[in-house]
Amino acid sequence: MDIYALITSIGINIVLCVALLLLHSILKKLPSNVRVYFGGRLASRKTPNDPICVEKFIPSRSWIVEAFQASEEELLRIGGMDAVVFLRIIVFSIKIFLIVFPIWVCLLLPVNYFGQVKPYDHSLKLNEHYPFETFKPFTIENIKEGSKWLWAFCLALYIITCSACILLYNEYKSIAEMRLAHITGSPTNPSHFTVLVRAIPCSSEESCSNSVQKNFTNDYLSHQMVHRYDRVEKPTDDASALVYFKTRYAATVAAQASLFSNSMLWVRNMAPEPQDVYWPNLEIPYRQLWFRKMGTLVAITAFIFLFLYPVAFVQVLAQLEEIEKTYLHRQISFPLLEGLLKKKYMTQLVTGYLPSLILHLAMSTVPPIMMQFSTLEGYISRSGRQKTACYKIFYFTIWNVFFVNAFVGFLIVYCMGAFSSVKDIAAELANAIPRQVCFFMTYVLSYGWTSLACELMQIFSLFYNLGKRFIPRIKDDSCNGTSSFPYHKEVPRLLFFGFLGFTCSILAPPLVPYLTIYFLFAYLVYRNQILNVYVSKYDTGGQFWPVVHNTTIFSLIVSQIIAVGVFGIKRSPLASIFTIPLIIYTLIFNEHCRRRFLPIFKNNDEQILIKMDQEDEKSGKMEKIHQLLISAYQQSNAF
Repeated sequence: MDIYALITSIGINIVLCVALLLLHSILKKLPSNVRVYFGGRLASRKTPNDPICVEKFIPSRSWIVEAFQASEEELLRIGGMDAVVFLRIIVFSIKIFLIVFPIWVCLLLPVNYFGQVKPYDHSLKLNEHYPFETFKPFTIENIKEGSKWLWAFCLALYIITCSACILLYNEYKSIAEMRLAHITGSPTNPSHFTVLVRAIPCSSEESCSNSVQKNFTNDYLSHQMVHRYDRVEKPTDDASALVYFKTRYAATVAAQASLFSNSMLWVRNMAPEPQDVYWPNLEIPYRQLWFRKMGTLVAITAFIFLFLYPVAFVQVLAQLEEIEKTYLHRQISFPLLEGLLKKKYMTQLVTGYLPSLILHLAMSTVPPIMMQFSTLEGYISRSGRQKTACYKIFYFTIWNVFFVNAFVGFLIVYCMGAFSSVKDIAAELANAIPRQVCFFMTYVLSYGWTSLACELMQIFSLFYNLGKRFIPRIKDDSCNGTSSFPYHKEVPRLLFFGFLGFTCSILAPPLVPYLTIYFLFAYLVYRNQILNVYVSKYDTGGQFWPVVHNTTIFSLIVSQIIAVGVFGIKRSPLASIFTIPLIIYTLIFNEHCRRRFLPIFKNNDEQILIKMDQEDEKSGKMEKIHQLLISAYQQSNAF
């Protein structure tokens, strides 16, 4: 990838973003597209239905103003607490990068520039062959070994880590308080009265239903057996049940109590919300879950190795011109490659824009595959499937997009014979990530900026809506097909870009402005989508935040470990040693947050439940709640 290829990639992505934004501002005004761009409002019958006029075909920025002006209370009412937590992720990221940016400008940029190994040749500003040379003065590679200026990077790492921990703690505390208010202030939740019991032992002498009724007597109200999908009258093979209790407190006690010494029998957990239950997985025998998890782990590992091929191909494309020149120097001829690279515009397109596009398309297959893996593992709630899919996608993306790309780039340089000693290999390993700054820039543009524009456009929904107009039998304006927010796809994307920012803020800071713009753009786009496009089909009460906290801590620790290694290779042992306490501090901070806040997200506070029960008893609502429980979980409606 030469500098003009990098500029080509930047130009194509910016043009695509602008074109999609202009097109969106026009198409959203057409009445025929109301279900595409106002599906959420249509569900609540708040959709505007204005007649067609000339103004509808003039691009406008009204959606930006509306998205920016919406209050958090309005977002909470429309999208639920999960939507507010999702936007808090973006706000947290914006705050972090607004801290990182002045650190880079005021501290790291001058240190990188003036701490150089040798005087910088300004003629390299438009280096056609290796655009990294353009950014080298602004990365840690430009710092010579043993330089005292490496302390500046250690100091910056301390500032960024401490700032991130303070912001994380404040967000965790605020969201925990919001969750408690959500539990007490929301309408009656049937899941607070319901316990899911699995692995119920059955015998020929007594039915499973009678066994359930006999074993739950304290404040027991009723129960509902979970039936097979294909035969409603027949219970599942190890016969599961939803047991309803008269009070919230009684349900909590029953979920935590132990009936038998065998932990594989009478397994009890608080039931998910009725809308959150994934009924097909309830018919999976409990004893199969461990084997399913192990099988899924093997399948994911195989998928990771399979994904190495597109990643390696992408790196070869990105460095195609350097590879061709190396083999030309060795008098090895590739006529097809030489013919392709003779056309300048093709070289810029193939080495600049195409690698990030291919990796973007390849990564678009990961969320549905990981979601299917989470389904096969047997999670009984839709939110549980999404949360575990978030973890899978996040770590998969880090491994393949970040580490594998950097390592494959290193191998390509190694195969080109650029090293003459072990010392050169160690130095190149330290510079492997900074040398990928150009590729990461194009990836942020395509997987970040352009993806946001595509999300705003709702391309698939738009074409589906257009196709419906030519198929009269399915032509309707109902909102039954309106989708819920794809947290399993969007949360890992935000978290990965946060990881990229934490790591590259020290090693390759020129990436920071691209990430900052991405998060600012994402703030507006996702607010608009939550307000207008998606519907909230269930609400976990902010249970995605522990996922965010854990992965952010992981990102911080990985960036610190990489910094320790780079400081060591750069012959600054004191900087490496002083970074180790930062790792320990981050781990201690994480453990404190887990003990302080995580129980609020795992279990409901008993004192709050007792107070809610007492208030319902005094107001006379309890009898109505009991009647609601009988019909809350309708298995037949789930298929």
